[in-house]
Amino acid sequence: MDVNDRMRFVHDLYEFNDTAPAPEFIRHRDFVNPDIRKRRDRIVDLHGWCLMGNHYHLLLSEKVEGGMSLFLRKLNVGYANYFNERYTRSGTLFQGRTKKIRISSDAYFLHILHYIHLNPLDFLRGAESWRTLEVKNAKNALRHLDSYRWSSYLDYCGTKNFPSIITRDLFGDVFSNYKKTITSYLKDIELSDVKPFLLE
Repeated sequence: MDVNDRMRFVHDLYEFNDTAPAPEFIRHRDFVNPDIRKRRDRIVDLHGWCLMGNHYHLLLSEKVEGGMSLFLRKLNVGYANYFNERYTRSGTLFQGRTKKIRISSDAYFLHILHYIHLNPLDFLRGAESWRTLEVKNAKNALRHLDSYRWSSYLDYCGTKNFPSIITRDLFGDVFSNYKKTITSYLKDIELSDVKPFLLE
């Protein structure tokens, strides 16, 4: 609903990624900054994420057996408890089951981080069709992504946003300069509209 809800969700991505139970304050509306120096036994590695208006995307790998299910249960239940208390409501917050897709090919692996990070283009006029490779203005799209705080995009581009919640090692060798990679990707999409008219 607002920046406080989004900040709480990001906080929960960090706080619930631990085999230890979350501290008692998690149940209350107000929260304190987590102690990032405290030793943690993470349940999952979070490689990429994006929070949208009514859903979220996570790229995860398990660190413990059953870690993905455990983490998602802690996150969804914990965040729903916060949300219900804040807005004096009851019942479930998330509709249906969590959709999980296994990354089973190199092509999908190379595409998935872009897919997660480009989701905020849904909010930018002229870029809403990015999934079908239509972006009217790559420069505007990049500017929009640079201003969208609620994803791991900025951390991958070298701007510290929420670096303590992600593990970037998985893509380190593949995208050594992520900003350059995503810029090239968007410029290629922008060019796709005029390619039929280019002389060979």
